[in-house]
Amino acid sequence: MKEGKYIYCVIKANEPKTFGSLGVGERGDELHTIRFNDIAVVVSNSPIIKYPVSRENTIAHEKAIEEVMKQHVVLPVRFCTIAEDEAKVKKILEKEYEKFKNLLGEMKGKKELGLKAIFKEDVIYKDILERYEDIKKLKKTAASKPPEATHYERMEIGKMVETALEKEKEIYEKTILDALLPLAVEHKTNKTYGERMIINAAFLVEKSKETEFDQNVHELDEKYGNKVKFKYVGTIPPFNFVNLVINIGEY
Repeated sequence: MKEGKYIYCVIKANEPKTFGSLGVGERGDELHTIRFNDIAVVVSNSPIIKYPVSRENTIAHEKAIEEVMKQHVVLPVRFCTIAEDEAKVKKILEKEYEKFKNLLGEMKGKKELGLKAIFKEDVIYKDILERYEDIKKLKKTAASKPPEATHYERMEIGKMVETALEKEKEIYEKTILDALLPLAVEHKTNKTYGERMIINAAFLVEKSKETEFDQNVHELDEKYGNKVKFKYVGTIPPFNFVNLVINIGEY
């Protein structure tokens, strides 16, 4: 099978670098650089194949980039980008030199921080049932009837709770964004999963603002932690803000 170069990310580098045996594909391929002027692509040797988008492969791709990120500003490249040889990689770097150089400049001194906020199931439904008067009233009506005669009320209560939950999510999302957006250069709200997830967002933050951003997340947790579970992830590659698509066939 023909061997190629699996591309992970673009970095600034004036000399050859290696980053350990972290290559995708479980062969222990060494991560190393291919350079042009003062920028480089981090690659590993790899067969030229279409890697399945499995958890195992995507995690290996991300871990490789995270390792490089410990020392460098990185521009992540889309999963499973494989060039046929070193000459092709250098050609890409030469052709895209100005674009890559500018993007590296833009990302310098910034990092991606991720935040998910999820309502605690045992708290939020109880809270809605207690606070929304129309729901309380209908529950009272249902309680006065025999169980077999409450089908309509139960259906209606379910719909009303669902509507109330969406309203609560909107209120909390606005509160969270109002606290964090002033400290972010850019943000992206991603798809939420499950009915209780309020927000699944990524923030691009200047390193100088990171401590303040951390503090604001901590304050949100202090204030709403009885109802909301916050999952905060720092120092991850900026996949939400840069994910280079390199179409090998165009070079």
